[in-house]
Amino acid sequence: MVDKNSRGSRAPFRRGLVWLRNDLRCADNTALYRADKGSDALAAVFIACPETWRSHGDGDNVVAFRLRSLQHLQQDLAARNIPLYFLELSTFAQVPAALAQLAHKLHVDAVFANAEYPLNERKRDEAVRESLREVGVPVEYCTDRTLIPPGSLTTNSGDGFKVFTPFKRAFIARHGDEAMDPLPAPRARSGDHLQLWPEWQALEAENNLVRTIPKTVGDYGVPAGGAERVLDWPVGEAAGLAHLETFSEKVDDYLKLRDFPGVEGTSRLSPYLNCGAVSIRQCVKMALAENGGHWVGKSEGASTWLSELLWREFYQHLVVNFPRVCRNQPFKPETEQVPWSRSKHDFERWCAGETGVPIVDAAMRQLNRTGWMHNRLRMVVASFLTKNLLIDWRRGEHYFMQQLVDADFAANNGGWQWAASTGTDAVPYFRVFNPYSQSKKFDAEGDFIRVFVPELARLSARDIHCPPPVDGYPPPMCNVTDSRKHAIEVFANLKS
Repeated sequence: MVDKNSRGSRAPFRRGLVWLRNDLRCADNTALYRADKGSDALAAVFIACPETWRSHGDGDNVVAFRLRSLQHLQQDLAARNIPLYFLELSTFAQVPAALAQLAHKLHVDAVFANAEYPLNERKRDEAVRESLREVGVPVEYCTDRTLIPPGSLTTNSGDGFKVFTPFKRAFIARHGDEAMDPLPAPRARSGDHLQLWPEWQALEAENNLVRTIPKTVGDYGVPAGGAERVLDWPVGEAAGLAHLETFSEKVDDYLKLRDFPGVEGTSRLSPYLNCGAVSIRQCVKMALAENGGHWVGKSEGASTWLSELLWREFYQHLVVNFPRVCRNQPFKPETEQVPWSRSKHDFERWCAGETGVPIVDAAMRQLNRTGWMHNRLRMVVASFLTKNLLIDWRRGEHYFMQQLVDADFAANNGGWQWAASTGTDAVPYFRVFNPYSQSKKFDAEGDFIRVFVPELARLSARDIHCPPPVDGYPPPMCNVTDSRKHAIEVFANLKS
């Protein structure tokens, strides 16, 4: 081991450690950039906490995507002669002591990480700061998952924004002219750089924590089904950037095509943004370039997609400004009194895509088969569950977390509460999507339904949205007109 202070009268030799989380890329990684800039020797660590991941609702699909992306990042870092350690713990509670132990054994001078914002993650990170302080190692948390630090954009009264449109206006007014330039990847080190860091085996023998990154998700304990459902997604930073480049060629058509599930009209970048294979700044930079440097203007498609990126930003800010949403509570406290249905049978039919409402069933089967769902349909199925079936939004939120390859707590919670009228929405409780009109409007010929509900494949475009009795396909679970009226009455009574 090289003594970090063995340079005599020269400046001290600095060793930096980057703690990677959902930021699995080399380029435009703020913590990695800061560590690279301030360190002579550089290493990284990823800490898996499967028990906490499960308690937070992370399903097999998102874990499989995360681990496969991590394997690609290890290769990218190895090409730069930067080692990546892998710690496998059970829970967040074990992280502070383990990270302090590792930092001590590696003789690092500083730890760098990109901030995460749900409540438990913030508590973990503060505990890590205290634990590292005890061994004399400072930690720097960087803004990277968002464009600006959550909590930094407030109303004139100093409160966090509760509605998206004012948030968007304030963001553009205060930050719209700021450069969103991505940061460079860390510089490649010489082969001798690896000699400064102990190999896996030495640390593994010492503390029984460090191990090699699983070669397959099966080695890690993720069921094969989770692995299979993400195989159609190329993973890693290069794949994410290629996906972004492909979308840049059609972003101008985003507004025209984004609501039609039967066409490739959305970016499908959410899994890459979620695990950090692509950064939010890289996405914004591309869209601004297509939009003449403006957040609103030249291209309706690029402007609309920029607005969607700000929705993602908004939800990340919400979990900081209103931490009750991280405690399984509704954003609007009065909606805690909604008399939700406890029907296990109804919920299971919704999960399985057996509701008898074709567009709902097609969407749920898409989710179950692929680990992804078109955004328009996420709103439709969420509205159907919470308004027409009056089933607690938290059950749907959890099911989505279990199934989605892009499962992100802030975005998923925000979307579900928006649909259920328990969250942030300028439109009151009477927003209820009619699944039949949504189907006719956005899947007019029924092409999407035919892919995922083959029982109805032979029906005409006129009949497929609200079909006559068909062998093997269930009748509708409810009358959407009557159930909508009932839901509105329930919420109206709460308001009064």
